[in-house]
Amino acid sequence: MLCTLVGLLALGTLRPLPAQEPATVRVGVLHILSDAPLIVADRKGYFRQEGLNVTFTQFDSAANMVAPLGTDQLDVGAGAPTAGVFNAYGRGLNLRIVADKASNPPGYGFDKLLIRSDLVQSGRYKTPADLKGMTLGENASVLSPALTELLKKYHLGTDDVKRVNLNYSEQVAALQNGKVDATITTEPQATIAQRGIAKSVLSGDSWYPYQEIAVLIYGGDFIKNHRDLALRFMRAYIKGARYYSGALKDGRFGGPNAQDVVAMLMEYTGVRDAALYANMTPSYVDPDGKLAVAALRKDLGIFREEGLIQGQFRADDMVDTSFADAVVKETGRYIRR
Repeated sequence: MLCTLVGLLALGTLRPLPAQEPATVRVGVLHILSDAPLIVADRKGYFRQEGLNVTFTQFDSAANMVAPLGTDQLDVGAGAPTAGVFNAYGRGLNLRIVADKASNPPGYGFDKLLIRSDLVQSGRYKTPADLKGMTLGENASVLSPALTELLKKYHLGTDDVKRVNLNYSEQVAALQNGKVDATITTEPQATIAQRGIAKSVLSGDSWYPYQEIAVLIYGGDFIKNHRDLALRFMRAYIKGARYYSGALKDGRFGGPNAQDVVAMLMEYTGVRDAALYANMTPSYVDPDGKLAVAALRKDLGIFREEGLIQGQFRADDMVDTSFADAVVKETGRYIRR
């Protein structure tokens, strides 16, 4: 038998099986700072280690990802849990929120209330109560509930300010040219605007801590028909989130992985000024992918109070933590060193 095997090998009739081609996973991103866990997982090769070829497509909002997610044109979406995302689920689109991507525990309020510098210097703005009568730019996403909570805390209603919907990329210019008096925005725009254009007066963790600002969303077909790929993707994603967490310390990029992570983010975002990253508040991601479900419930309630939600369903109905839970069961919980 051994001689026969040797002979067959010599004749070339037994050949090694070809290496399996990586499976493609299609991911929607916003091309912002909170994409960091995905970018780290890609740049560090964690997806490739799981046999995945991940392709990224840029969208201008998570709401615009939901149709491709529901029709199997996209496997994974990464963005804010907006009213549009909730409504897509309410209309029957098959998608699930599966992991944290960005939140703001105390010390990591990367969403900022900015006031134009001239309004601060003139005394028009002294406290958040002075927002009354101002024009306020917002990204009509998850930061809409953040604004509602801010106004409520200072005994103002949503009718006390004029709300203007602006993409994050438009907000610095809108402050500079006087189109708006204030904005609620995220990094790096918040730090860029503070270079003589606006003053940061509050961080989101001070008025709405632990808000779930960005999440990872799986399409229903990805969950049902490609569960193994979905688990492998989550394994690489959490590995990326943990490496990214190693870049954070005391609300800054000050951890041991900071230099490496900032280099990746400079390349990805195109914001290449290292001084900005030294001064900004980074987005926080739970290193185990754990979702702040209570915050999702609260946001859905706010959207519903504002008449933005159709249908009766719970935030919990949209959540599937089984993939992150399985990875944490394999690896153990993250321990910060």
